[in-house]
Amino acid sequence: MRLRRKRKPREPVEELLGISFRDRTLLRKALTHRSYAHESGLGSEDTNERLEFLGDAVLDLVISDHLFRNYYHLDEGELTRIRSHLVNMNSLAELAREVGLGEYLFLSRDEKADGGADKSSIISDALEAIIGAVYLDQGLQAARELVMRLFRDRLREAVSGRLDFDYKSQLQELVVKERGILPRYRLREEGPDHAKTFYATVYIGDRKMGTGSGSSKKEAEQAAAREALKRKRAQSPHRPVRESRESKPRE
Repeated sequence: MRLRRKRKPREPVEELLGISFRDRTLLRKALTHRSYAHESGLGSEDTNERLEFLGDAVLDLVISDHLFRNYYHLDEGELTRIRSHLVNMNSLAELAREVGLGEYLFLSRDEKADGGADKSSIISDALEAIIGAVYLDQGLQAARELVMRLFRDRLREAVSGRLDFDYKSQLQELVVKERGILPRYRLREEGPDHAKTFYATVYIGDRKMGTGSGSSKKEAEQAAAREALKRKRAQSPHRPVRESRESKPRE
């Protein structure tokens, strides 16, 4: 009688994502930011940057394939807009926050103190790196299953026509109606001229109501306004957030 080898218990992050890695060194690498590698004396091959590159391609393929096979009524332009809405830094960062991925990242002490576990650029890259790691560990079908678990609700929402919200206009309309004042935005930027990341904070009066980041000032402000609207909706759950199809998703 052959004894079955007991499986190792899942790591918390595996439970979080509903996956079990055969090679957990891939999982650790997917969670390792370059700041941690530099601080710990590790090489660039021990960071999640190459896995993020691979995961980005796998994610694009899975989303594109699903849209192509299931939505015959959509033309090429509509398919592209939906994919662009789903597969961008802010959308990925929001998903990563929803599942609580940030607390499992390996960051340097300085990056952690600077709020790196919640930075859109860092957590979105980590999510793509995990998708790349699953692909290497278990193949395309396992990666596809993970992507569909994460994106299923957003896919349905996007295909139904709710592609994007003009969050800034909604927030302004709501705040002017309630308080007779305009929201104020503060911006800062990081990185070289060819690859800047913008960070926005929105204030209502003296109160900070939301933060966001993006590759443009507009994108960062929209992300901050979205967070502010979510916070206000949580305070007044009976008030729906009005949808708008005028703003276009990032290509």
